Amino acid sequence: MSESTVTERIAHQWYARPVLFVSDVQAALRFYIDKLGFEKKWHVADGKGTVCQVDRGGCEIILCEDPARQDKARLFVELNREGIDELRREILERSVPIQKAWWAYDVIRITDPDGNELLFPLDETNDCERQK
Repeated sequence: MSESTVTERIAHQWYARPVLFVSDVQAALRFYIDKLGFEKKWHVADGKGTVCQVDRGGCEIILCEDPARQDKARLFVELNREGIDELRREILERSVPIQKAWWAYDVIRITDPDGNELLFPLDETNDCERQK
């Protein structure tokens, strides 16, 4: 592979969104919107379909109701110090069940109704802050 080919490949920006499989997309939407503060970006079939997307602060997640899939996912969401402080206030106000856990860092683990995990690191200096 030539150097110019590698450079061309690196120049293209990849845009990725995780897909979380859920048993009931409407119940999942209520959890992500009401408990975690996400906003619904789109929903197929005018809100009656089984696939939709939620977004919060650039964290985009596709929720897909598919009875054939029982997969569980883990999403690592890194916030700056102010973001973690806000998350802590919100989960307390909204009575979101959490667990403190370890996943290379001390993390807050939030599990959605289908067992998908969102991990929020509590490290004093998060990676996103170190990269600045």
